[in-house]
Amino acid sequence: MRGILIAIGVLMAAMLLLCVGVILRKDHSFRSQHIHQNKRMKQDGIHCSTAQDREMRRAKERSMKVKDM
Repeated sequence: MRGILIAIGVLMAAMLLLCVGVILRKDHSFRSQHIHQNKRMKQDGIHCSTAQDREMRRAKERSMKVKDM
């Protein structure tokens, strides 16, 4: 029982700290964790894996259509 209460206390403290972080920010939101919004990744041309896969499939389809003509 004591272990469960300690775990609940740790979780409550973590949630409180996350809320304080959000409240103190100017835009009141969490930072995005997505790759496409990282400035350095944008400079290197790196995208999300699903977006890169979609781009590669479209390029492949275009090249196949050109070959069929």
